[in-house]
Amino acid sequence: MVPALVLWLAVCLSGTWAVDRGNFKTCDQSAFCKRQRALKPGQSPYRALLETMELTNTRLTLQLINDNNKVRLLLELYRLQGNMTRVKINELKPLKPRFEVPDVLIQEPPTEPLSLLSKDENGVVLSLGAESQRVIVSAQPFRLDIMEGHEVLMSLNSRGLLAFEHLRMRKDTQADPEAEKKEEADPANQAEEQTAKDDEEKVEDGMWEETFKSHSDSKPNGPSSISLDFSLPGVEHVYGIPEHADTLKLKTTDGGEPYRLYNLDVFQYELYNPMALYGAVPVMLAHNAQRTTGIFWLNAAETWVDISSNTAGKTVFGKMLDYVQGSSETPQTDVRWISESGIIDVFIMLGPTPYDVFSQYASLTGTQAFPPLAGLAYHQCRWNYNDQEDVQSVDVGFDQHDIPYDFIWLDIEHTDGKRYFTWDPHKFATPKDMLEALMVKKRKMVAIVDPHIKVDSNYKIHNEIRSRGFYVKNKDGGDYEGWCWPGNAGYPDFTNPEMRSWWASMFAYDQYEGSMKNLYTWNDMNEPSVFNGPEVTMHKDAMHGAWENRDVHNLYGFYVQMATAEGLIQRSGGVERPFVLTRAFFAGSQRYGAVWTGDNAAEWEHLKISIPMCLSLGLVGISLCGADVGGFFKTPSSELLVRWYQTGAYQPFFRAHAHLDTPRREPWLFGPENTALIREVVRQRYALLPYWYQLFHHAYHTGHPVMRPLWVEYPQDSATFAMDNQFLIGRDLLVHPVTEEGARGVTAYLPGKGEVWFDVHTFQKHNGAQNLYIPVTMSSIPVFQRGGSIIPRKVRVRRSSSCMENDPYTLYVALGPQRAAEGELYIDDSHTFNFEKKEFIHRRLSFANNILSSINLAPDAQYSTQSWIERILILGASKPSKVTLKTSDGQERQVEFEFDSSMSVLTLRKPGMNAGADWTVALQ
Repeated sequence: MVPALVLWLAVCLSGTWAVDRGNFKTCDQSAFCKRQRALKPGQSPYRALLETMELTNTRLTLQLINDNNKVRLLLELYRLQGNMTRVKINELKPLKPRFEVPDVLIQEPPTEPLSLLSKDENGVVLSLGAESQRVIVSAQPFRLDIMEGHEVLMSLNSRGLLAFEHLRMRKDTQADPEAEKKEEADPANQAEEQTAKDDEEKVEDGMWEETFKSHSDSKPNGPSSISLDFSLPGVEHVYGIPEHADTLKLKTTDGGEPYRLYNLDVFQYELYNPMALYGAVPVMLAHNAQRTTGIFWLNAAETWVDISSNTAGKTVFGKMLDYVQGSSETPQTDVRWISESGIIDVFIMLGPTPYDVFSQYASLTGTQAFPPLAGLAYHQCRWNYNDQEDVQSVDVGFDQHDIPYDFIWLDIEHTDGKRYFTWDPHKFATPKDMLEALMVKKRKMVAIVDPHIKVDSNYKIHNEIRSRGFYVKNKDGGDYEGWCWPGNAGYPDFTNPEMRSWWASMFAYDQYEGSMKNLYTWNDMNEPSVFNGPEVTMHKDAMHGAWENRDVHNLYGFYVQMATAEGLIQRSGGVERPFVLTRAFFAGSQRYGAVWTGDNAAEWEHLKISIPMCLSLGLVGISLCGADVGGFFKTPSSELLVRWYQTGAYQPFFRAHAHLDTPRREPWLFGPENTALIREVVRQRYALLPYWYQLFHHAYHTGHPVMRPLWVEYPQDSATFAMDNQFLIGRDLLVHPVTEEGARGVTAYLPGKGEVWFDVHTFQKHNGAQNLYIPVTMSSIPVFQRGGSIIPRKVRVRRSSSCMENDPYTLYVALGPQRAAEGELYIDDSHTFNFEKKEFIHRRLSFANNILSSINLAPDAQYSTQSWIERILILGASKPSKVTLKTSDGQERQVEFEFDSSMSVLTLRKPGMNAGADWTVALQ
């Protein structure tokens, strides 16, 4: 036990300083990245063999040949429904199958017909259907151009950086006799294979084995990396490829490190650099004032992304000079993807609008899981609440200080010796009593369940996994073991569907002793984290069934969350929606729950970076994102803590969390003045829960981000393109958090020429298309409602969201320049899948011609609510002589009102109609 304790202390202490970057590779230390990056543009050896072209109704296939080594590749091109193109490139006859990512796509994407427009010795032109779109395949060197009219939307291999390291036999070892027999049996291969052997690339360091620090990677399959470049004419702004602690707009990487996508456990990460973090979503969006496009690189291996731009480094003056002098240079961004293994499988999403790209990506990988309403409320966490009495004390503290919360969380110390699915027999001896006490108050708990399993013959979970052969194996076939929180640990092979099914079964109430329906789950350390592994993760030559960890690495956390979410659904008989938080993620993880930004620090810069980090995740489908409020490491000042609560309350996932070694920081521990400030902003969050819930319902159906950059709604306003210190919630709330220490004012940009925005606190009206200076105090949270919108709130805030279920609504109607407004109201039972059985209320709220109406958007749905409309505020109104309510049964009556002429706010008091009914309110 002593070595484990020493290791544990070392890990903990490592968190008290910034990350040790020496624990993580640079591109130069990653052999395949270094080899690929050494290739020079403009020297492509690849040629399209047009005589091999085959065109069916839905697919073009074509062989490519590398003229240096004569190895042939197979190109497949598909036109997909929804204005997308798919390009796959694999070896024509690989030595063994190469990995292709399963389970991420929700279905095989439906195709549309391709048609041949022209063909000659130089290439092929195919029609992509809509709006004169076509793809041009150039033969030598091989290149793809996707065009619309005379405009090139995107080019592939235009810089000649396609590189495909084919699988081969190692020259300096015994040849595989089985492979030789196969080769001899297929004479069609012999000429080209022999040429390939004769012209084999020289063996470089790291091709067949690689060492990093004390760790060796055996690389039994040799070099297998792939690369492809994409050129984006007219584009200066690209976004996405999370997770990185960096700006929203991706930076050029010329002369520096590429962005890295490789799920890693990084303690107290550095900011503003392209290091890999906990999750990897290989999706990039490109935007200019005319168009938005996207690239989805479906590969789960370690991936590096280089970005270069011909406008990088130019000053504003230089760009103006280009304009004045009539420079013909079109801005262009070039992107290069490099992955260690697998195949090239890329989806090109052609927009043209931002929302088209979101829908296109959602059609491939699915939409954000619709969380239970409580998941959008406030979560209280630390590592760790000490025991059941501590949990009860914190719970009571929230009531004593009149601060609502929905979830209290338990970290690893709640278990019996870091054995997941168990409880410490002394500190949490009667977990059901604890959960029942929370349930009485309509509150819930989250307990951590990590995927490192203590190797202990007295531990049921370990024994089951070992006996079923479900652990990841090492290269020699034994169970892979590494160090993590329990000490020596095994790692279940979540790529195995049988393992996932078994894991899901462990959440059943009769398996997970002490669990109840108000206990939910947190998956941490699922990169996976291996304290004594290379880069604090699993060895690449570990085996998941037939595949190396090298091939599947970035999928591990995706599969852990998938299996856990399925377990929570199964335990309820398929009735209840799960809530599962994950640290590691991949494309498609949005289908299974929430993510957070990992082990941040109590520093102002970490507060600021939470905004672009969550915005980037939203752009690639993961809307339910948040950062640890207050910072995980270190101790926040009271000012920083209050400002973080004010920011977190307007981000999708709202959880406070803190490291084991930090002083306690429950919201009432910083003096009555700060307690009042935190109470107020948490209550603001609860009042807005109807709006948040409606937005997540919309995200579930469309894939549109909930928290979004301004350019998404104002795609032609270049002032918004690099903006990441403010954001929109939906399209109707604009938030500019205060993230500077000692700030006395902020300058918010209010977009939209001809639009108006209302301060949600003062109701003051401001014109759009301006920078607005806002003086701030510690109570200030600059938030604006868009003129032309209607937002429902519940202003009677209680101790949890479930306690507010039948409470009334207040409608905030913000009139636009045309004195009109629209919004929605969505209501269901807030926690089951019954909404899929048409058990919900969905209404359109509309104000036009001085009439406010509620119209049923789902006449075939059936649901009833006890909630009513208690109050209506109309911002930017004129004083009426009378207000008349007409209900669906034909009754009419007068409604009391007040008018504040100084702010032009009309308040209708106690109109009293049911929130699910048809009604109209006429101002006369």
